[in-house]
Amino acid sequence: MFLGASLFAILSIVIWILSLRGAADLTLYGDPHLWHMHEMLFGYVSAVLAGFLLTAVPNWTGRAPLAGSLLVGLTGLWVAGRAAMLWGSGWTAAGIEAPFLFAVLAITTREVVAGRNWRNLIVVGPVSVFALANLGFHIETALTGYAEFATRAGFAAITVLLMLIGGRITPAFTRNWLKQQGHTHLPPTFGRFDAISLFISVLALILWIIFPDTLVSTGPLAIAAFLQAVRLGRWGGLRTLPNPILFALHGCFAMIPLGLLMLAAAPVDWAFYAAGLHVIGIAAIGGMTMAVMLRASMGHTGRPLKSDAWMNGALIALALAAGLRAAWSLWGLPGWMLDLSATLWIAAFGVFVLRVGPWLLRPSKPA
Repeated sequence: MFLGASLFAILSIVIWILSLRGAADLTLYGDPHLWHMHEMLFGYVSAVLAGFLLTAVPNWTGRAPLAGSLLVGLTGLWVAGRAAMLWGSGWTAAGIEAPFLFAVLAITTREVVAGRNWRNLIVVGPVSVFALANLGFHIETALTGYAEFATRAGFAAITVLLMLIGGRITPAFTRNWLKQQGHTHLPPTFGRFDAISLFISVLALILWIIFPDTLVSTGPLAIAAFLQAVRLGRWGGLRTLPNPILFALHGCFAMIPLGLLMLAAAPVDWAFYAAGLHVIGIAAIGGMTMAVMLRASMGHTGRPLKSDAWMNGALIALALAAGLRAAWSLWGLPGWMLDLSATLWIAAFGVFVLRVGPWLLRPSKPA
């Protein structure tokens, strides 16, 4: 799933830019803009999410991971969904594409419940919303020609997952690494403040889904941004600078409060809406998923958790891509700046495929 996600991250943006520039004539779900929104959110992210859950849940529960024909079938379902969105449209595309996330949800729920891993049952909530938002995307498109609410719901679900899972693994990995370096002042574990911050952020995002361009959501989004920034500040991110993969998790998480602030400013100028979506989408979601895929790929193929200049460059390229895309929305920069942002995204995932792809296709190194 990680390899498929990274390859699709490249292919989808190549297709999008060629379509945008009139160099490719494809069906693209009947509307290239709808296709782009859907495939970056429910195409790329769904593959990373599946790969993460299929890797993490066995660690949480102690049960055997999904393997064999079931795993092949699940992967084939995801590939079929991408093909349906590329060449199909309407209910046919929905019928082929939507079941994948429900399958991931069913597998995750079954394993968590069977393993009595009640602590992580909370993950099922955002994954359920994400799967339903994907189905809602097709329904809303069929009824209205657009998918405004479903897109925001899916985006909010993934942002909550980043706050939840990223808000657990980032300080936990930081604690472990700082201990190894001999530090005694360590980040706090997930506690009451994190839970309250997450709850308020969920409420703010619900208001944003319903009222994205009014002052109703502005205050709650600003409060959520502040709380997530405070959470981040408690984790000692600057001390992880010598460890680029770990520092990337802190840097990408920082894009969540920044993006929320931009979304909060949307009633003032709608350009902040697009900028905020892309800051969170490219830098927070794209950057954090790449960092997690890199770390998981290293750990599960028997390699040391140590980045190199190529992967450091890929993570920097994603940050630059987010900055350029946000600037393009805010200040109406020339079209070639949008192309440069897309090129940086493609280059970042190209490096990931070339560097990490071979690890995922070979047997793991012996422990």
